[in-house]
Amino acid sequence: MMPEEKTNQPTPAETTPDHYETPLEESLGELIPDNQEEPEIATGMAPADRIDLEELREAAVRVRTEIGKLVVGQKEFIDLLIASLLAGGHVLVEGVPGIAKTMIAKLLAKTVAADYSRIQFTPDLMPSDVTGTTVFNMADSKFQFTKGPVFSNIVLIDEINRAPAKTQAALFEVMAEQQITVDGSTYIMEDPFFVIATQNPIEQEGTYRLPEAQLDRFLVRIIIDYPSHEEEKEILYRFRSDFRQTQQEEVEAVFTKALVAKYASLIEKVFIREELLDYIAALVHRTRTHPDLYLGASPRASLAILRLSKAVAALAGRDFVTPDDIQQVAYPVLNHRIILTPEREMEGFGAKDVIGEIVRGIEVPR
Repeated sequence: MMPEEKTNQPTPAETTPDHYETPLEESLGELIPDNQEEPEIATGMAPADRIDLEELREAAVRVRTEIGKLVVGQKEFIDLLIASLLAGGHVLVEGVPGIAKTMIAKLLAKTVAADYSRIQFTPDLMPSDVTGTTVFNMADSKFQFTKGPVFSNIVLIDEINRAPAKTQAALFEVMAEQQITVDGSTYIMEDPFFVIATQNPIEQEGTYRLPEAQLDRFLVRIIIDYPSHEEEKEILYRFRSDFRQTQQEEVEAVFTKALVAKYASLIEKVFIREELLDYIAALVHRTRTHPDLYLGASPRASLAILRLSKAVAALAGRDFVTPDDIQQVAYPVLNHRIILTPEREMEGFGAKDVIGEIVRGIEVPR
């Protein structure tokens, strides 16, 4: 079981066990051995196999700084966005309205010199409004395909669970295969292709629950909450004379398309021991046999943990993965891929509790 929650108003870092100093990591800290050996000894890597990740680490710091010009707090959210972008996965962000979900996504897009589009999902949105449609050109008497807003490098889908299932399903192919098929013709998306979807809590009025198959397309689901009292005061001080948030114009691009591809290639080369691959497999397999779970995670979850743990290690300047990296990404990767049994849900258990129990119950490779 996870530690009992505090009665005071939690901060975003306390309620989002996604990355770095989070409750999940704190509760699992004793599982990570103290290792004071040199990296070559600890990882089994030869000096010739080392990767220089300093440029990548510095670029990530600059992105955090640019976003921090407007955003107060939300460090874990920002770090996971950067890691997911470079790992080549899509992100689902869940939280109540008004806590900067959309703003952070837009600011991340501004730090990348690439095309950006925003799609507001509504109950009357049609699939063709997202993917595009074929129209008849009177000039040459031919049908031509007009691309929809999803044809971009970074796509923000706002309130994805406010659109009906038919429109949500239009994203399946593009998110999984980076292509769209319309009227028998296939159109390939340009690299990078990164989807950030926001959704309001499912119990809110006018929302449609995403099916499990579509949730599985997202590399991570990040759950964020209200800012702390001190962070809220800082927000008021920062924008007391800037109602229109003109400071967004000061955010500068850090990444280019070429740099994103370069850094993604470096992340693939990050070293991971075979013992840690077995560890990932054991974690995911346990979700399929755990008595409190009705639905466990698929092999896509194993690959997601592998990719994201490599990205987290690279952003920290390390060219090797540690058990700590795997444990840090376990919750955001798994929390939307598992379903608790009805009995456990009625007892007040959540995905956080079960995932924490699974991680604590599996021996960490030494």
